[in-house]
Amino acid sequence: MTDCAPTQTPEIDLPALREKYLAERDKRLRPDGQDQYIVTEQGFEEFYEGDPYTTVVPREPITDEIGTAVLGGGWAGLIAAARLEEAGVTDFRIIESAGDFGGVWYWNRYPGIQVDTDSYSYLPLLEETGYLPTEKYTHGDENFEHAQRIGKHYNLYERAIFSTLVKSLEWNERDKRWHIGTNRGDAIRARHVIMAQGPFNKPKLPGIPGISEFTGHTFHSARWDYEYTGGTMHGGLDGLRGKRVAVIGTGASGVQVIPHIAQSAEHLYVFQRTPSYVYDRGDVPTDPEWAASLQPGWTRERKRNFHTAAFEAFAPGQPDLICDGWTEVARNLEAHVTATDAWATLTPEKFMELREVEDYKAMERVRRRVDEIVRDPATAEALKPYYRFLCKRPCFSDAYLPTFNRPNVTLVDVAETKGVERITARGVVANGVEHEVDCIIFASGFEITTDLDRRLAIAPFTGRDGVSLYEHWADGFSTLHGITSHKFPNVFFTGFTQGGVTAAVTEIFDQQARHIAYILSTVGQSATTIEPTADAVAEWVRTVRETAVDNTTFQRECTPGYYNNEGEKNIRSHLGEPYWPGFYAFEDVLQAWRDTGELPGLVVEK
Repeated sequence: MTDCAPTQTPEIDLPALREKYLAERDKRLRPDGQDQYIVTEQGFEEFYEGDPYTTVVPREPITDEIGTAVLGGGWAGLIAAARLEEAGVTDFRIIESAGDFGGVWYWNRYPGIQVDTDSYSYLPLLEETGYLPTEKYTHGDENFEHAQRIGKHYNLYERAIFSTLVKSLEWNERDKRWHIGTNRGDAIRARHVIMAQGPFNKPKLPGIPGISEFTGHTFHSARWDYEYTGGTMHGGLDGLRGKRVAVIGTGASGVQVIPHIAQSAEHLYVFQRTPSYVYDRGDVPTDPEWAASLQPGWTRERKRNFHTAAFEAFAPGQPDLICDGWTEVARNLEAHVTATDAWATLTPEKFMELREVEDYKAMERVRRRVDEIVRDPATAEALKPYYRFLCKRPCFSDAYLPTFNRPNVTLVDVAETKGVERITARGVVANGVEHEVDCIIFASGFEITTDLDRRLAIAPFTGRDGVSLYEHWADGFSTLHGITSHKFPNVFFTGFTQGGVTAAVTEIFDQQARHIAYILSTVGQSATTIEPTADAVAEWVRTVRETAVDNTTFQRECTPGYYNNEGEKNIRSHLGEPYWPGFYAFEDVLQAWRDTGELPGLVVEK
């Protein structure tokens, strides 16, 4: 499973493509930016707070005091809890709004759901639990089962509070505890809090005029309604027979679900503002011979290889262990530099120039693949992505593009009007035409780069002296190592803040979890408060910003999407404020900090 050749890419007219990319961006830019989306509150709560998979059983409010509250039971929360357990920190509870562990893989159960990255790199704690994925790109049910496996392996179920949404977090200076309010009326006090909601926590809706007027059926892809559609995560949506369906959104969720809807619906209208990059899936079952050859530490080696392809460059002769669309540009670049014997004279500037060319060539190959598959020339042209690789979330499917050859599928391109015009009682209006439908499915994504208070949906969230986290971070993150923040004692953050970033997102959670577990196992169980000094935070913020790589030009030239804040003037990266020297360089920073044995920059009160 390691033989991986470079792809054959076509020659390109680079100046013409640059001009085309900018034109495609410009016609989609909207003045309202992120505000074009509706918060799933104030009349839209059912798109977020409802649970179609677990019956919420009434219970008495919980009054409890715990050592550590882990907020979230997805990958970030599970990994944090696992590392706490391994470090001997056992007084913790996980508070999760869903009815089980899994996070994004609990809520997202739409037909066709599958990982879009190498599952051997993506699924966490594989060696710890003794599990190996059944295929290169695991399906949603297997991912959900793995989350449950982790929960059972570390005995986390007995410490979980499910079907409970955290609504408020307030530091109480008198008792040195965080007071946690929930939608179940609980009064929970915690010495420490680990924020582990993950980046795909809260669905968002497009703010289309008339969205509340539709009299048919609606739901978000993250809360799939199988009672209405019938079927399972693997298809068979018999409930859609004889029905006209609209899907609004053609990102990762839309690309996966659209082929299944098309197989059952009388007619499917796909409303697309910007086409996704859609590479062939090429999924394969796990090779038993390869599995038998794996040695301890293989997951870290594979994740580091994935990181190299995504953020750095393969060295001469270095194998591409991942071998898919995510690593294509790096793989082709290595082959080109080797073939031209240019390694000795390769400057950083020349490297970026060559990488850009390989990027454009790879995207042209993807566009030509559209022409090879989609028969109608106008539909094919509308499905072609004209932007740089990683301007939008790459998608992978062998079934998506052929779906548009079906007579019961209509692609409605809304690029010129920058989105759907309105929704009526009977259907969806686009380009001046009303399309009457029985059901509208919103595949419109999540609150990822919108304002923090929208994403967390916790209010109030106040630290010392009643300081709001949202005001404290209004001008950018303010942390020590992306994990702790002044004025917010005993709170530990995970996710995309001011730390290392790598292609295997769960490895980011693991790096943070191991560091948090070290702090809590060292002093946390005896300390009253743990808080970074203002000077330590200022120094880390300065380090992050002084070593930052300015990629705003790249982002601004992208078509609008959540990767670049819908083209807003002030770009807030979906990666937070990364430590640009690198994920593994950041690991060295954390290890050196731990090796001092003194917790420099943290004030620990006993």
